[in-house]
Amino acid sequence: MKVVIAEKPSVARDIAKHLGATQRGNGWLEGNGWTVTWAFGHLVELQEPEEYRADWKPWRLSTLPIIPEKFQLRARTDGSANDQLATIKRLFEEAEEIVCATDAGREGELIFRYILTWSGCEHKPVQRLWISSLTNEAIAKGFTQLKPSSAFDHLYHAARCRSEADWIVGLNATRFFTVEYGRRNLLLSLGRVQTPILAMIVGRDLEVERFVAEEFWEVHTRCRDALFKHTGGKFPAQPNAQTILDKVTGEELVVTSVNQKQTLAHPPQLYDLTSLQRDMNKRHGFTADQTLKLAQSLYESKHLTYPRTDSCYLSQDIEPTIAPLLEKLRELKPTEIAPLDLAALKFTKRIVDDKKVSDHHAIIPTTILGDNLSGDEAKLYDAVITRLIAVFYPPCARAVTTVEAIAAEEPFRARGVVLVDPGWEKLYANDAAATSPDAAPKIGKKSATNSREGDSAQVLPDFQKDERNPHEPKLVVGKTSAPKRFNEASLLQLMETAGKIVTDEALKEALKEKGVGTPATRASIIEVLISRNYVERRKKNLISTDSGRALISLVQDERLKSPELTGDWEFRLKQMERGEYEPRAFMDEVAAYTREILQNKAEATIDLTNLGPCPICQ
Repeated sequence: MKVVIAEKPSVARDIAKHLGATQRGNGWLEGNGWTVTWAFGHLVELQEPEEYRADWKPWRLSTLPIIPEKFQLRARTDGSANDQLATIKRLFEEAEEIVCATDAGREGELIFRYILTWSGCEHKPVQRLWISSLTNEAIAKGFTQLKPSSAFDHLYHAARCRSEADWIVGLNATRFFTVEYGRRNLLLSLGRVQTPILAMIVGRDLEVERFVAEEFWEVHTRCRDALFKHTGGKFPAQPNAQTILDKVTGEELVVTSVNQKQTLAHPPQLYDLTSLQRDMNKRHGFTADQTLKLAQSLYESKHLTYPRTDSCYLSQDIEPTIAPLLEKLRELKPTEIAPLDLAALKFTKRIVDDKKVSDHHAIIPTTILGDNLSGDEAKLYDAVITRLIAVFYPPCARAVTTVEAIAAEEPFRARGVVLVDPGWEKLYANDAAATSPDAAPKIGKKSATNSREGDSAQVLPDFQKDERNPHEPKLVVGKTSAPKRFNEASLLQLMETAGKIVTDEALKEALKEKGVGTPATRASIIEVLISRNYVERRKKNLISTDSGRALISLVQDERLKSPELTGDWEFRLKQMERGEYEPRAFMDEVAAYTREILQNKAEATIDLTNLGPCPICQ
């Protein structure tokens, strides 16, 4: 008997249908020589401290650090999970061969391996099903290309080390801070990933609240109905700006040069999970967790490929399937697909790059059309289809005109943009959020908050060099603005680059390997912080609570708050997935780091009266 285990019942049903296993049992489906069963996510977990040693149960500083020599597993404690686990164990014991069909990623591998180990069936022959969608074609192809489970040992090592590292750091830090600082049985929960994210949110909130707006002045002038600005920019003192205004008033404005430059804005890349979450947050206000659940649901209903991916690229083996896929999608988007020559699609390195596809390619639709979808699922599905079409559209072409001029030897400049060819932006004509590039989160203090006249989108008249004109100069007053609070889109962007603010696409791609958390876990990190009352949602913003700020003020060791350190660990885990880093070395590093945190506790407890600024008055 061959036993297949899927991660969820719905996936098991799809696989069983393909295999002809149609006879229903209590927790499995069988037939045609196959038995298909399923988990409910994590059915097996790491043991609690007291299950290793009785003296590890009480929360005492004297027992820290708690680091088991070898981690042990236990069954999840709820009844339905226990019943299903018993069924899986019996089937595994009876099996001649086991096929792992859990989700094809780090957590899916961990779910299966923990169950396999707990069942005592590691000696059995095991094959791995690795697919990127749940269509019948993908499942059929996957079963013709089963790989030995040993080919995924490095992935399992990384998954197990992630799980054990989070256990060690989270448990020891939580116990230490709760015992040392907790009052009235208050639990202070810390973690390898959640604490750096909370520290980022708290830091941004304090920046905003401590910010003092400063006035500045600009000298503007209007000539032939075009807005010019003095190139000196923002003047911190009014007299300086007034001097220039007085000097140019009544003088002619002389055009010294007119330059026109063509600029191209390339189409956005295909979605990975994080960019999809950011986009859905900006366009529809979806939370990261909401987007992940919608994408996972569409994956399980066979409309989208595997969503928990960190790649924005397709692999070469997918390339031949794209034209037939777009032909199929023509039923849903006839107008949008009409301009494309499907027989001669241009696949650039921004679309297809095997070197930038690890476990899974970018999120794209499947040939199973979602023509009956509605509500939020329809919005997300439409976004993924539109993005696939957009990558084959031409760039958006604009002519940027810059006019330089002087008045009384004072330099002025006017800028205007003319849309030459909307290109891919035509697909997003009514969606400003979709066409605006991902800007870096604002940290400067020189952005005006008043409603001054914008100049970047103005259509300029036909200025000629050396022409002279009267003009209407004036002073415009503005105020510097505070940094923006985090919303889920901007926080996800910083999580993706380990807290670094970058706009360069190549650098952003390189930093993905050092991101905080993974695309699959970032949403849950945000939800954990909210559920523990360290962060709250106010409209679209994520804002730290008094509890969250108090906790961060207690953490003296900067490494525990460092997104860069967490990002470095994620980089090591990715190296481990490729067989380039030893699990033992990683866990030794985690243990040493945990001991250092606890050794620094004396410094952290010197001044118990200074717990950081008052959250109300700073």
